[in-house]
Amino acid sequence: MTIKRYGCDARGAAGKQLPFASATEADGWLYVSGQVAMENGEVINGGIIDQSHKAIQNMLKILREADYDVQDIVRIGVWLDDARDFWSFNGVFTEYFGEFPAARACVQSSLMVDAKVEIDCVAYQQK
Repeated sequence: MTIKRYGCDARGAAGKQLPFASATEADGWLYVSGQVAMENGEVINGGIIDQSHKAIQNMLKILREADYDVQDIVRIGVWLDDARDFWSFNGVFTEYFGEFPAARACVQSSLMVDAKVEIDCVAYQQK
């Protein structure tokens, strides 16, 4: 089995290199690391709706760089900083995944810095 790692040079806050891959692929499975609403190494300003769009877009960008797409997603994990954001997040989530629903878990958890949401996924393609 070959393991391929993507985005090992990704940078976080203050330009520091992150100590993990953005995604790892093995035997047709792609595991995308948790993504927050980060742009240029900083969490964007804005509420749950703006941050949800950006976090999802960041996750999908990594997915597509590995030649996977939304219909390949098997499972999605979501962490919300504030449980009261659940329905607002779901509205944004549906825009991206309504046609291709995957299994999903969504929990409340304290997040890093000013992040309001973090999202990861597992995708599969038969190779």
